[in-house]
Amino acid sequence: MQSRLRVHGHPIQPMLVTFPFGLFVCATVFDLADLLGGPVILGLVGYWTTVAALIAAGLTAIAGLVDLWDVPGDRTRRTAVTFNLVNAAVAVLFVFACLIRSGVPEHGATGGLLTVELLGLALGAVGVRLGSTLVRQFDPPTGEPAGFDAFGPPATSVAGGFGRRRAG
Repeated sequence: MQSRLRVHGHPIQPMLVTFPFGLFVCATVFDLADLLGGPVILGLVGYWTTVAALIAAGLTAIAGLVDLWDVPGDRTRRTAVTFNLVNAAVAVLFVFACLIRSGVPEHGATGGLLTVELLGLALGAVGVRLGSTLVRQFDPPTGEPAGFDAFGPPATSVAGGFGRRRAG
Protein backbone atom coordinates (compact mmCIF):
# COMPACT_ATOMS: atom_id res chain seq x y z
CA MET A 1 0.00 0.00 0.00
CA GLN A 2 1.30 3.46 -0.86
CA SER A 3 1.02 6.83 0.78
CA ARG A 4 -1.98 8.98 -0.14
CA LEU A 5 0.02 12.19 -0.18
CA ARG A 6 2.57 11.93 -2.98
CA VAL A 7 4.62 14.28 -5.16
CA HIS A 8 5.87 12.83 -8.43
CA GLY A 9 5.27 9.35 -7.07
CA HIS A 10 7.17 9.87 -3.82
CA PRO A 11 5.53 10.03 -0.36
CA ILE A 12 5.42 13.59 0.96
CA GLN A 13 5.76 13.02 4.71
CA PRO A 14 9.40 11.83 4.58
CA MET A 15 10.18 15.00 2.65
CA LEU A 16 8.35 17.19 5.16
CA VAL A 17 10.05 15.63 8.19
CA THR A 18 13.37 17.12 7.09
CA PHE A 19 12.12 20.69 7.61
CA PRO A 20 11.28 20.59 11.32
CA PHE A 21 14.25 18.38 12.15
CA GLY A 22 16.64 20.65 10.23
CA LEU A 23 15.17 23.72 11.88
CA PHE A 24 15.46 22.11 15.33
CA VAL A 25 19.15 21.43 14.61
CA CYS A 26 19.66 25.04 13.49
CA ALA A 27 17.91 26.38 16.59
CA THR A 28 20.16 24.27 18.80
CA VAL A 29 23.28 25.52 16.99
CA PHE A 30 22.12 29.14 17.42
CA ASP A 31 21.48 28.53 21.11
CA LEU A 32 24.86 26.88 21.59
CA ALA A 33 26.53 29.87 19.93
CA ASP A 34 24.51 32.19 22.20
CA LEU A 35 25.66 30.30 25.28
CA LEU A 36 29.28 30.36 24.13
CA GLY A 37 29.23 34.16 24.07
CA GLY A 38 27.98 34.97 20.60
CA PRO A 39 25.90 38.05 19.84
CA VAL A 40 22.66 38.42 21.81
CA ILE A 41 20.62 38.17 18.60
CA LEU A 42 21.54 34.47 18.28
CA GLY A 43 19.25 33.58 21.19
CA LEU A 44 16.38 35.40 19.54
CA VAL A 45 17.09 33.74 16.19
CA GLY A 46 17.19 30.35 17.95
CA TYR A 47 13.80 31.05 19.52
CA TRP A 48 12.11 32.02 16.25
CA THR A 49 13.77 29.11 14.44
CA THR A 50 12.21 26.81 17.04
CA VAL A 51 8.81 28.43 16.48
CA ALA A 52 9.15 27.90 12.70
CA ALA A 53 10.16 24.28 13.32
CA LEU A 54 7.11 23.71 15.50
CA ILE A 55 4.82 25.04 12.76
CA ALA A 56 6.53 22.74 10.23
CA ALA A 57 6.23 19.84 12.70
CA GLY A 58 2.47 20.45 12.96
CA LEU A 59 2.07 20.32 9.17
CA THR A 60 4.22 17.20 9.03
CA ALA A 61 2.09 15.57 11.73
CA ILE A 62 -1.04 16.18 9.64
CA ALA A 63 0.60 14.50 6.65
CA GLY A 64 1.66 11.62 8.92
CA LEU A 65 -1.88 11.12 10.18
CA VAL A 66 -3.24 11.06 6.63
CA ASP A 67 -0.65 8.43 5.68
CA LEU A 68 -1.33 6.45 8.85
CA TRP A 69 -4.93 6.01 7.78
CA ASP A 70 -3.95 3.55 5.00
CA VAL A 71 -1.15 1.63 6.71
CA PRO A 72 -1.96 -2.07 7.06
CA GLY A 73 -2.24 -3.42 10.63
CA ASP A 74 1.07 -5.26 10.74
CA ARG A 75 4.69 -4.45 11.55
CA THR A 76 4.54 -1.47 9.19
CA ARG A 77 1.69 0.08 11.18
CA ARG A 78 3.59 -0.34 14.45
CA THR A 79 6.63 1.34 12.90
CA ALA A 80 4.46 4.17 11.51
CA VAL A 81 2.74 4.77 14.85
CA THR A 82 6.08 4.72 16.69
CA PHE A 83 7.57 7.10 14.11
CA ASN A 84 4.72 9.58 14.55
CA LEU A 85 4.86 9.32 18.35
CA VAL A 86 8.62 9.93 18.37
CA ASN A 87 8.18 12.99 16.14
CA ALA A 88 5.42 14.27 18.43
CA ALA A 89 7.66 13.75 21.47
CA VAL A 90 10.44 15.77 19.79
CA ALA A 91 7.96 18.58 19.13
CA VAL A 92 6.79 18.47 22.75
CA LEU A 93 10.38 18.78 23.98
CA PHE A 94 10.91 21.83 21.79
CA VAL A 95 7.60 23.34 22.96
CA PHE A 96 8.97 22.87 26.47
CA ALA A 97 12.18 24.60 25.33
CA CYS A 98 10.11 27.56 24.09
CA LEU A 99 8.36 27.72 27.47
CA ILE A 100 11.71 27.66 29.28
CA ARG A 101 13.00 30.60 27.32
CA SER A 102 9.78 32.63 27.50
CA GLY A 103 10.86 34.05 30.85
CA VAL A 104 14.43 34.78 29.78
CA PRO A 105 15.23 38.33 28.58
CA GLU A 106 15.44 38.52 24.78
CA HIS A 107 14.64 34.79 24.66
CA GLY A 108 18.29 33.95 25.27
CA ALA A 109 19.59 30.44 25.69
CA THR A 110 20.26 28.76 29.04
CA GLY A 111 22.05 25.56 29.99
CA GLY A 112 18.77 23.83 30.84
CA LEU A 113 17.31 24.88 27.52
CA LEU A 114 20.26 23.48 25.61
CA THR A 115 19.96 20.20 27.53
CA VAL A 116 16.28 19.87 26.55
CA GLU A 117 17.13 20.67 22.93
CA LEU A 118 19.95 18.11 22.80
CA LEU A 119 17.61 15.52 24.26
CA GLY A 120 15.06 16.42 21.58
CA LEU A 121 17.68 16.04 18.85
CA ALA A 122 18.76 12.64 20.20
CA LEU A 123 15.15 11.51 20.13
CA GLY A 124 14.82 13.03 16.65
CA ALA A 125 17.73 10.86 15.48
CA VAL A 126 15.71 7.81 16.56
CA GLY A 127 12.81 9.21 14.53
CA VAL A 128 15.03 9.58 11.46
CA ARG A 129 16.06 5.94 11.77
CA LEU A 130 12.43 4.84 12.15
CA GLY A 131 11.46 6.99 9.17
CA SER A 132 14.02 5.35 6.92
CA THR A 133 12.79 1.93 8.04
CA LEU A 134 9.23 3.02 7.38
CA VAL A 135 9.97 4.23 3.87
CA ARG A 136 11.55 0.87 3.02
CA GLN A 137 8.57 -1.04 4.46
CA PHE A 138 5.73 1.17 3.28
CA ASP A 139 6.95 2.42 -0.08
CA PRO A 140 8.73 -0.14 -2.28
CA PRO A 141 11.60 1.06 -4.48
CA THR A 142 10.58 2.66 -7.77
CA GLY A 143 13.54 1.43 -9.77
CA GLU A 144 14.92 4.95 -10.10
CA PRO A 145 18.68 5.37 -10.02
CA ALA A 146 20.16 5.79 -6.56
CA GLY A 147 23.44 7.19 -5.33
CA PHE A 148 25.61 9.00 -7.84
CA ASP A 149 23.73 7.42 -10.76
CA ALA A 150 20.84 9.74 -9.96
CA PHE A 151 23.00 12.73 -10.96
CA GLY A 152 23.59 11.43 -14.48
CA PRO A 153 21.97 12.78 -17.61
CA PRO A 154 18.19 12.43 -17.74
CA ALA A 155 16.73 9.57 -19.73
CA THR A 156 14.46 11.98 -21.63
CA SER A 157 15.09 15.56 -22.50
CA VAL A 158 12.60 18.29 -21.71
CA ALA A 159 13.73 20.20 -24.79
CA GLY A 160 13.02 17.19 -27.00
CA GLY A 161 16.59 16.82 -28.16
CA PHE A 162 17.17 20.46 -29.06
CA GLY A 163 20.58 20.91 -30.60
CA ARG A 164 21.14 17.20 -31.26
CA ARG A 165 21.12 15.45 -34.58
CA ARG A 166 18.52 12.83 -35.07
CA ALA A 167 19.48 9.53 -36.59
CA GLY A 168 17.67 8.49 -39.70
